[in-house]
Amino acid sequence: MALSTRHLLGIKDLNLSDIEKIFETADNFKTVLNRPIKKVPSLRDVTIANIFFENSTRTRLSFELAEKRLSADVVNFSASSSSVSKGETLVDTVNNILAMKVDMVVMRHPYAGAGVFLAKHVKAQIVNAGDGAHEHPTQALLDAFSIRERYGEVAGKKVVIVGDILHSRVALSNILCLKQLGAEVMVCGPTTLIPKYIRSLGVLVEHNLIKALNWCDVANMLRIQLERQDIRYFPSQREYTMLYGLNKQILDSLDKEITIMHPGPINRGVEITSDVADSKQSIILDQVENGVAIRMAVLYLLAGQGS
Repeated sequence: MALSTRHLLGIKDLNLSDIEKIFETADNFKTVLNRPIKKVPSLRDVTIANIFFENSTRTRLSFELAEKRLSADVVNFSASSSSVSKGETLVDTVNNILAMKVDMVVMRHPYAGAGVFLAKHVKAQIVNAGDGAHEHPTQALLDAFSIRERYGEVAGKKVVIVGDILHSRVALSNILCLKQLGAEVMVCGPTTLIPKYIRSLGVLVEHNLIKALNWCDVANMLRIQLERQDIRYFPSQREYTMLYGLNKQILDSLDKEITIMHPGPINRGVEITSDVADSKQSIILDQVENGVAIRMAVLYLLAGQGS
């Protein structure tokens, strides 16, 4: 087994050497993805099921592409059109899929800890593609990999995560990953969207966007997760944009040139304007490209094919 863990349920299951191994493997796969023939036979006899209980575009496509580039056999499963809507339990659903001899399960689920629960009850390897507001490990890995690609290393870099920290699985995974790699991390947003415990993770908290942007090397702009909000956390979207939206005017007024990231989907004109998202300081599309290489690396190393 190339990684120290059998499943990828969260960044907290990975040690520093695991993360570095994933990055080195992703470097090799990125070279493969830039060749005319973008396929390697590494997982030719492995069957992977993508089980998504929540909507997804980028993550699902990225995992599916990664699996196909590795020559794995892929089964796609969407909960909305399945027997889950008839009352079937999570364990039954997955066990039925595994009875068809599936080796690995990539799962996104609306409830935190769904992947951990599943790993205890089924034999297949589980890759967490996002569980509620808990973790999204491959997103954090591709974000850190993109920072490493831009600056040469992550250690010593100052990264601010702006927006809805309270409901964001991306924020938690990013904090854990960046801290392990030696970056300084700050979170920025309205008081109502910053969790009370957040300082215990060793991060700084700032409520003024301009101060946060002047402090950082990299700003990771998160969207407002309206689908997870059961109450109003701020008066209006317009007011949120006035206080925490990043536009070109703000970007150009900063003391230095910073790098802009976004995990997607982007709500243009809310947390970030189009001229910022499409600027030369933005590495948003690099993140998408790196997502395939990182997911190839994770699947390859989990399958025990690594050296």
